[in-house]
Amino acid sequence: MEPSGPSRRTPGKAASQLRKGVLEYCVLALMRDGPRYGVELLRELGETEALATSQGTVYPLLSRLRRDELVVTSWRESDSGPPRRYYELTEAGHAALTEFAGTWPGFRDAVDSLLAPTACARRSGEAGE
Repeated sequence: MEPSGPSRRTPGKAASQLRKGVLEYCVLALMRDGPRYGVELLRELGETEALATSQGTVYPLLSRLRRDELVVTSWRESDSGPPRRYYELTEAGHAALTEFAGTWPGFRDAVDSLLAPTACARRSGEAGE
């Protein structure tokens, strides 16, 4: 009998949820060394399969980052087309990125420890005692 209802997981759901959780900080990290425009951010995110996303995700995220005052924007002329909107980290954006960078290793290590086969076996043995 096939599982149905909410317990059934769609392929790629875990990757999608992880991407949603970290994408904001990955975008901020891409702007750490200077202003970037949207297509440039999409291209760099797309260089890794895990972070590849669409314009429909990145541009609303950039708008939210601007509303939250984590980035500011400016228009610049382009040699190859219309002017481009560049996004640049504010002081608050740098602070948010620094906070995430400090939190990430502990979070990653905690998840890794739970996913390790020895941790799973250890928890199973404890449950049976």
